[in-house]
Amino acid sequence: MDQTVLYQLSYGLYAIGVMDGQNPTGCIVNTVFQITSDAPSIAVSINKNNYTMEVLKQNPQFGVSILSEDVPPEVIGNLGFSSGKENKEKWKDLPYRMFHGVPVISQGATGFLRCEILSMTENGTHIVVIAKVLDAEQGEKGEPMTYKYYHEVRKGNAPKNAPTYRGESSEDESEVSGPRYRCVFCGYIHVGELPDDFVCPGCGMPASAFEKISD
Repeated sequence: MDQTVLYQLSYGLYAIGVMDGQNPTGCIVNTVFQITSDAPSIAVSINKNNYTMEVLKQNPQFGVSILSEDVPPEVIGNLGFSSGKENKEKWKDLPYRMFHGVPVISQGATGFLRCEILSMTENGTHIVVIAKVLDAEQGEKGEPMTYKYYHEVRKGNAPKNAPTYRGESSEDESEVSGPRYRCVFCGYIHVGELPDDFVCPGCGMPASAFEKISD
């Protein structure tokens, strides 16, 4: 089977937000799509090992932020590459607000949804959540970020819990020579000397988050 054909499928980038008691938590997903028009409902694919999934089983209402091409990298870094189980304050330094009781990203999002779970279906490593849309609101002007844009322009990699994770490299090593450094959060690989003020374009982490993997 030629699995590269799957690369042609279209994905976006979305922040899922849900309240874990008094604390907002959530994660980044790349699969959210509308499945009905009247009484609109959506489908969301979330890794069953994500802490967000544990919380959703207890709290059926959640927010979806449609991330834009201008979303701050720390949004992707905090929500996509750290666990709410260990980090209860992963939303603390992010630009967010409450949208009828659910947390949404207030900067770098083109729209917001408030949803309520109707059903869950386990499919291997992931759970497909079917939810009705309770409310929707426009966000900032801008272009919604596609997964293609995230990979090719932002040079970001997929988290290991993402359905599209392939362990890919971030730069064409044939074009750049020098030592290679890997971001321990998102796996982004930087080729060449690493300045002290370097910021990971994939997740917004500083140079201290990089480990040297070769000379």
